[in-house]
Amino acid sequence: MASINLIDAFQDFKDAEKLDRPTMMKVVEDVFKTLLRKKYGSDENFDVIVNAEKGDLEIIRRRMIVADEDVMDPLEEVGYSDAIKIEPDFEIGEELYEEVDMLDFGRRAILAAKQTLASRISDLKKNVLIKKYGDRIGEIISAEVYQVWKKEVLLLDEEGNELILPKSEQIAQDYFKKGENARAVIARVDTKNNNPVIILSRTSPLFLAKLLEIEVPEIYDGLIAIKKIVRDPGERAKVAVESYDDRIDPVGACVGMKGSRIHGIVRELKNENIDVINYTTNIQLLIQRSLTPAKISYMKIDEEKKQVDAYLKADQVSLAIGRRGVNIKLACELTGYEIDVFREDEEQTNEFDIDLDEFIDEIEPWIIDEFKRVGCDTARSVLSLTPGELERRTDLEKETIADVIKVLKEEFEREEE
Repeated sequence: MASINLIDAFQDFKDAEKLDRPTMMKVVEDVFKTLLRKKYGSDENFDVIVNAEKGDLEIIRRRMIVADEDVMDPLEEVGYSDAIKIEPDFEIGEELYEEVDMLDFGRRAILAAKQTLASRISDLKKNVLIKKYGDRIGEIISAEVYQVWKKEVLLLDEEGNELILPKSEQIAQDYFKKGENARAVIARVDTKNNNPVIILSRTSPLFLAKLLEIEVPEIYDGLIAIKKIVRDPGERAKVAVESYDDRIDPVGACVGMKGSRIHGIVRELKNENIDVINYTTNIQLLIQRSLTPAKISYMKIDEEKKQVDAYLKADQVSLAIGRRGVNIKLACELTGYEIDVFREDEEQTNEFDIDLDEFIDEIEPWIIDEFKRVGCDTARSVLSLTPGELERRTDLEKETIADVIKVLKEEFEREEE
């Protein structure tokens, strides 16, 4: 029968989209009730029966048998003479159940129903996917690398859903091969061309937080809280933790015996250095801890401007600033304060010095900003470091540094004359 052939086609959709049976039955029922309303003006006296086991469908029409002259509404009533043509034993007052042949709808209507069903199933699949991953944002997922492109990596989950790991969400040292498994955190669900796109991230602080939760049972159990995480992915991260149990050392618990717990995370993050520090509401102590591994001699804090001048011994300045200024940048993000570092002896000397901004006519502003970024605000602070040290700390070329040093030295020579 046409109805069976039609539902066989719909069965293909059901199998392909992996929709649950109740949902599929409801969708098919809705589509055919729409078809009935278009043909008869109402679906009140029709039952759409979907057999999920056999994969077929029946439409049953219900009408009350009345005397031929009493038929008022052909949709709800059928004349006695017409009823006994179907079954001679029928009597007036009984209800007639009659199967509707699918061919009665016409080929065009059937095709339209099939297209409508395909569209409804597609929308359902999108909604299911959006809800599934929308509820899992912030969770870690392990998925198979399916395709590696220049700007993104395509992964497949266990159900074959596509997940995207953009280049911007990858650690610089990440390298993926087709077929291997990769871990990332579910960052967000975007929509592109009306289709859901699940975006993963390996650079998000959430990724590190979830890795810590997996490795450190005390975090998972709520005995230790992660107060804040800041990262320069693949380079360095700082994690502020607090214990709700006085018997537990939060830093020791996160690091583990001989670093056993943190080492696995460091490997996953491509050797990213992770500083775990005790959180405190004492801002002076928090700043001291945030500049780990450097040790501050003393500091001046401006609470209103959220600014700190930290003074350190000469051998600690480079540690505080870190490679490419990463350490001090993360310390600023963690504490919410703008931290400037100075050599301890700079505060104690009465030597004549010149602010770098005074050289704006001879040195380009972006170069001055680069020196300031690594804690060199004055001419003597620049000259106190060797060209090699300046080259390591800043992103400036050797020739540029040499030109700046020459300008600064000439200015001091003029002042002495």
